[in-house]
Amino acid sequence: MLEHVELFFKSIFIDNMVFAVFLGMCSYLAVSKKVATAVGLGAAVIFVLAVTVPMNWLLDKYLLQDGALVWLGPEYADYNLSFLSFILFIATIATMVQLVEIVVEKFSPSLYNSLGIFLPLIAVNCAILGGSLFMQAREIETFGLAFNYGVSSGIGWFLAILAIAAIREKIRYSNVPAPLRGLGITFIITGLMGIGFQSFGGMLTGGGDDAEEATEQVNQVTQPEVVAPIEEEVVVDKNEEIDEKVISYNDVNK
Repeated sequence: MLEHVELFFKSIFIDNMVFAVFLGMCSYLAVSKKVATAVGLGAAVIFVLAVTVPMNWLLDKYLLQDGALVWLGPEYADYNLSFLSFILFIATIATMVQLVEIVVEKFSPSLYNSLGIFLPLIAVNCAILGGSLFMQAREIETFGLAFNYGVSSGIGWFLAILAIAAIREKIRYSNVPAPLRGLGITFIITGLMGIGFQSFGGMLTGGGDDAEEATEQVNQVTQPEVVAPIEEEVVVDKNEEIDEKVISYNDVNK
């Protein structure tokens, strides 16, 4: 359970698709002028990621990985179809995007018209493909974690475009310097928001074995060295040697 919670918050705040790796910036900048439009596209992205990431996990687990075809028989254990990853991932994404486009056009024609070309362009949105590729690169172990990662990544992208859309609606009435109006101030705000989201990294990186090792190193540095006590016999022997030398020196002077 803790693994799911950690992956959920990490995908939203720390590894945010927009602020951490700058994926999906085209739609992020073009459709973020109004909050209503941003909400519609963000919801579509959440749905597509929530469906395509676990589906692509199944494809990767039982078809694309090295030796994934062993379930067909031992003679297929040496087959490696990983070179088909991009083709199959994009085919899955395009299928889901077409489904979303049909549903939005049917039930919300106004949203479909406001999104325009950017709704079908979700199929080639690098944030959508990046979700599946990151899932593959991170070697997510279970179907549940893959679904969790898809949903949380979509929510992170949704929060990013919703936040910038709300800010852009407000700054429309602000006295922004002429050279920064439009995309200039949008990029500056995006950078500041990225810094703010990255500050959440301390929530999940503190503690653990690294902290314990660091504490041990500090203790080793700060603790004073313990000097072994001098045995009395050694001190006595050295005193006797000194006395003998003094006596012999006095005899010579006499």
